[in-house]
Amino acid sequence: MVEFNGLKYEIVENKKDAFHIEEFENRYSEILKKYDYIVGDWGHSQLRLKGFYEPSNRRKDAFESTIDLLEDYLYEYCNFGCAYFVLRKVN
Repeated sequence: MVEFNGLKYEIVENKKDAFHIEEFENRYSEILKKYDYIVGDWGHSQLRLKGFYEPSNRRKDAFESTIDLLEDYLYEYCNFGCAYFVLRKVN
């Protein structure tokens, strides 16, 4: 469990020990708090964060931002075999 900015997150996946709280805090943006999940991936020594919705919470214009399409995102937008983590917001 991780607490940050008044929100609690559960670490769902931490591939290749990718999650580092200090780096997460440095890259976090307020826009991410609207999402149900935050995915962080490493490429070229840089952490990139992206938000995803639960399929039941997704917006009409955000089909590609549902967590059930995570594998597609990792395959299409991330470096092959990259370290990544998935955080789920806990209400």
